[in-house]
Amino acid sequence: MSARFWQITGLAAAGGIGYYLYNAGGDPKLAQKKAEADGAKLSREVKSHLPGSGKEVQKDAEALQAQAGKKMDDLVADAKSGANKIDAKLEGYRKDAESAAKDARARASGAIDQFDRKVEEGASKAKSGISSWFGGSK
Repeated sequence: MSARFWQITGLAAAGGIGYYLYNAGGDPKLAQKKAEADGAKLSREVKSHLPGSGKEVQKDAEALQAQAGKKMDDLVADAKSGANKIDAKLEGYRKDAESAAKDARARASGAIDQFDRKVEEGASKAKSGISSWFGGSK
């Protein structure tokens, strides 16, 4: 099959997952239950329009529902793994930000220490210069 077919199929699947997750308020279990309920409703609707024995259609519908449930479980698992990847990336960014902040604090502290040393040296020189005016040894 062409790559375009798989792109469209993937987009449709992602749209379906997004639809059910949005309607469920972001709760994957509730979204799964709603999808299963819609699948059961659709199955009953299709079953009522198909010719053949009711039990045969019911078995087929149950098999399709089981497949749909498994696919929904797989899609939810994929969504969870995607969320975990995002969490891992965010954790990495947080660590990078903390490292950068720590480096910035260290540089600022070093600059402050250097400034303090220069001020103390200047004060020491000024003190010795003033002391020499009044006959001090330093």
